[in-house]
Amino acid sequence: MLSPFGNDDRARFQRAAAVNVAGNAVKIAVEGAAGLAFGSVALVADAAHSVADLVASAVVFVWGGSRYESADETHPHGHQRIEPLTALFVGATVAILGLLLLRESVRGLVGSAEVTASPLLVGALLFAMADMYLLYRYTELVNADLGSTALNALAVDCLNDIYTTIAALVGVFGVFLNVPILDPVAGALVSLLVVYQGVEIGRENVTYLVGAAPPSGDRERVVAALRDHPAVEGVHDLTVYYDGTDLEVEVHVEVDGEMTLRAAHDVETELVTSLRALEDVGDVHVHLDPSGLGEWKDAPEWEDAADGSHASGEPDAPAE
Repeated sequence: MLSPFGNDDRARFQRAAAVNVAGNAVKIAVEGAAGLAFGSVALVADAAHSVADLVASAVVFVWGGSRYESADETHPHGHQRIEPLTALFVGATVAILGLLLLRESVRGLVGSAEVTASPLLVGALLFAMADMYLLYRYTELVNADLGSTALNALAVDCLNDIYTTIAALVGVFGVFLNVPILDPVAGALVSLLVVYQGVEIGRENVTYLVGAAPPSGDRERVVAALRDHPAVEGVHDLTVYYDGTDLEVEVHVEVDGEMTLRAAHDVETELVTSLRALEDVGDVHVHLDPSGLGEWKDAPEWEDAADGSHASGEPDAPAE
């Protein structure tokens, strides 16, 4: 099937981002028109939330695909940090807009809420919920293979949009029940959910940008892959950290000290290849040491064997 973007991973990424741009634009038009026409703070707040989503998805569309570009002279480690940077922008934009919406909702609470009851308000909200659900399902489907943190942020945003729209719907029902104060109350609730969503997206992607350590399970599977090689006699000075959304591995591996240089080179190549084949692992740096040097004894914090031995595989010296 022909596509204006193509069919490789980058094309699928950009197509998903473009669909998010279009889906949010339609939601803004429908909710914004209904909210302004009938004076609903909740609908205007929900539509304004989608303005942030529109900007965020546009940023992801324009810059997020850079993660698929190869390393070059200006980015020797590749462009994978660009994606969490765009996702961080998504989170910051959403959080700031949420605070502005909260201010408007508070004004509605302390002032007089004048909302005209109309079935079109309910229709606009139901349309918005359907729009966001379809957008969420589509983005999740595409991202199941891509594993993009930026697309995941957009998908989470779509799902949270459904919740905020439900809150807005409660406010509209309050208008029909002659309790107009529920509309700005719903707007305030929507705003708080928006702020929370933005902070969570930002927190996750800051982890990728500052080179933080991944969960312990990622470190354990790296160690397991190294120990699976028959030539490996010990592992020490292992560091696993995020380089963008990829994992970078630095490690010292002990092998037979009598091994020839050519054989050692082959072992190093095999270890690097096996680690790069692990999910989410990018750059790998392996340093080979002759076994028996005892370098690990200066760094007992790297103990990780079940029997209390060090990562080199040799037992601790008996206590004197």
